[in-house]
Amino acid sequence: MQLSIFVSVFQNNSMEKIKNIVLDYGNVIFMIDFMKLKVAFTQLGIENVDEVFGHHGQSALFDDFDKGKISAAQFRDGIRAITKNPALTDAQIDGAWNSLLIGVPEGHHALLLQLKEEYRTFLLSNNNAIHYAYCMNAIYEKYAVADNEGFFEKTYYSHLVGMRKPDAEIFELVMAEQELNPAETLFIDDSPQHLATAKQLGWHTALCTKEKPLRTILEEFGLI
Repeated sequence: MQLSIFVSVFQNNSMEKIKNIVLDYGNVIFMIDFMKLKVAFTQLGIENVDEVFGHHGQSALFDDFDKGKISAAQFRDGIRAITKNPALTDAQIDGAWNSLLIGVPEGHHALLLQLKEEYRTFLLSNNNAIHYAYCMNAIYEKYAVADNEGFFEKTYYSHLVGMRKPDAEIFELVMAEQELNPAETLFIDDSPQHLATAKQLGWHTALCTKEKPLRTILEEFGLI
């Protein structure tokens, strides 16, 4: 009991100085399901899906698409090459690629607006042209929201800045542009390797999971 009280007090004290909150998008705000993608890619004809694309790593094709180095058309051609099936249509590829995208749960946007009133908030997302278009369309159809710009001071998408997590350069970009003190910055992400980079740079970090979603993290640290 004494230890748990100590940990709670330590967490609350450490979070008192948080002024900046940087949030990942996938599985923090917009829910995703990697198993759905695995099934869809397998049906598309991709063997050993986990070696090509996964939560903890991916092939150069996906990295390049995340960094905006290749276009959507080039990405689709890359999928056709992997599957050895040049007959795959754009719609088939996009449908499989977007299959992991579930949506934003009720209440998440209101929570983001609440945070924005009290903290400097930023979005830091590994994204790509196809997923971005799908996600923005999804939140418009469900919530009549055009994009994420109103929920944050600034958004950083990997395909637009030419960098991606877990590379330190994208974290350093956010810090430099926004003049963030890492000791006053909390980063919330669902990928341990992304959190590891942020932690090395001196940021506070929190792992977002199904068992510990965004609201729970914020409540545990006394931020809402």
